Amino acid sequence: MGEREAVRSRCGRREQQPEQTVRELWIDCGTIASQVFSRPFKYPLKYGDRGGGTMTLFNKKRFRLNKPPACRFTLLSKMIVLICSLIIFMLVFFGLYTNAKYSETLVEQIGMRALNVSQSVSEIPEIREAFFTENPAERIQPLAEAIRIKTGAEFIVVGNKEGIRYSHPLEERLGEPMMGDDNERALLFGESYISEATGSLGPSIRGKAPVFSNEGEIIGIVSVGFLIDDVATTIGNYVADTWYWIIICVLLGVIGATFISLHVKNSIFGLEPDEIGRLFQEREAILQSLHEAMIAVDREGSVTMLNQAAENVVRTADRKVTGKHINELIANTQLIEVLETGKTRFNQELRIDKQCFIVNYVPVYNNHKLIGAVATFHNRTEIELLAEELSKIKQYSEALRAQTHEFSNKLNTVSGLLQLEQTQEAIEFITKESKKQQEWIHFFIHRVKDAYVSAVLLGKLNRAHELGIKMTIHSDSELTTPLTENQREGLVTIIGNLLENACDAVQESNRKRQISIFFTDIGEEILFEVEDSGPGISEDDAEEVFTNGFTTKNGAHRGLGLALVRQLSEDLGGNIALETGELGGACFVLSIPKVKRLEGDRHGQHVL
Repeated sequence: MGEREAVRSRCGRREQQPEQTVRELWIDCGTIASQVFSRPFKYPLKYGDRGGGTMTLFNKKRFRLNKPPACRFTLLSKMIVLICSLIIFMLVFFGLYTNAKYSETLVEQIGMRALNVSQSVSEIPEIREAFFTENPAERIQPLAEAIRIKTGAEFIVVGNKEGIRYSHPLEERLGEPMMGDDNERALLFGESYISEATGSLGPSIRGKAPVFSNEGEIIGIVSVGFLIDDVATTIGNYVADTWYWIIICVLLGVIGATFISLHVKNSIFGLEPDEIGRLFQEREAILQSLHEAMIAVDREGSVTMLNQAAENVVRTADRKVTGKHINELIANTQLIEVLETGKTRFNQELRIDKQCFIVNYVPVYNNHKLIGAVATFHNRTEIELLAEELSKIKQYSEALRAQTHEFSNKLNTVSGLLQLEQTQEAIEFITKESKKQQEWIHFFIHRVKDAYVSAVLLGKLNRAHELGIKMTIHSDSELTTPLTENQREGLVTIIGNLLENACDAVQESNRKRQISIFFTDIGEEILFEVEDSGPGISEDDAEEVFTNGFTTKNGAHRGLGLALVRQLSEDLGGNIALETGELGGACFVLSIPKVKRLEGDRHGQHVL
């Protein structure tokens, strides 16, 4: 058994690792890490079927544009690899840094411990006095060994000024010179310091302190040391524990990264980034191609999306509209109420900068949770223009149908008279009907300047005659003022709706079916009166009769005509009033201002 093994046997120490310097210890941390992570991980991940579920926003399967090829990294795999790599890098860096700092701190603490023990031993009076005895080792050896055992030092060596040992863990080495060649600073300059050197027991961290006599002269040296093998063992145990927990953290990080990636993947409905980009471009193209304005807000009412048509509606100078609260852009919108109640609202009127819009408000849900709302704006002016066109077409078709039916009956009558060889009666019948038509045509040619107004009046006369309604036009009626295009279109729609409503009203009455028409352009206004013998309109309904959707009739698609009449009359700068007529029914009075046609102004849009 060697000297080193004999010392360890006496002190009850266990066998240590091979010799190495302290400065090399922290390098072993990296070696351990490289050995640990050089082995590939095998962590099977099984993913369940995420499809088959219905969703409020859109269906995953339906919007799966194309499945990525097997050789291509998906978003899920990229996220897992990226997050795991980041976690591993951070943990490895943390482990290397921690182990290096721990090794440095441990070596420093052991050195300070050795230095403190050596300084304490050098100041013991018994140690000093023993230097002046005949056999100093006899008194110093027991004291040094007792202190060594209590402090846990590997050795405490006390030597004289020449470096001859007075104490040593191995008694047979007493009287021999000290090894390490690191005593000069203490013996020559009286310094206390920490050193690393190789002695008879191996490489060690040493604390050196001089021994002074009572007169202050250097009479010896105390060297306290801890073997580097013991320090390496302590550091190795710490490194092993550290990397054990780092590996555990890496495994947990991989699992966590997988769950996070799956959650992110599910939150974007299983789409890949290129698919999301393509969907976004398609959505933008669709939104910008819509003629109707569309604005979307989040749960707090902040604008998240609007198309070009909506920007034209808002007309704000600030280019960055998204992120603003909807009330900053549109004052009277009902989007906030929809966000609070979660209920849809259709066909709501909203006026913005003298423009009237029909707005639909729809809440947006995701997994039965309200996340926002969408509003679509339809320009009411365009809707009214469309309604006017439809009304004209309907009136023209009704007029043509009535005339066709009327002339068909008359032709059948003429045909019957001719078959009965009642030629004279047939001639008289033709003359009578021709005279009646000529009278109406003569009246419209000389009393009504506008051909469109004449056409709608003539068509309604034929329609009334077909229905068995006596429709008369007052003999003093006259409309010779040239009309603008807007006035012509508005009057045709208004007259058609008023006469159509009058025909419906008299058919519901038990009185004699009569409708009276009067119009004039005397003065500064154009006046139209339409009076019927129907049941009339009650005082309670008089205020609501011009409201959009209000009707006293049965059936769908009712309640639009009079609302359109009021809107058109207001657009022409006039008004429509309801009075009680002489025939016992309702009497509607329309008044619109004339316009002065200036030179070079074809449409004459200047009100007198």
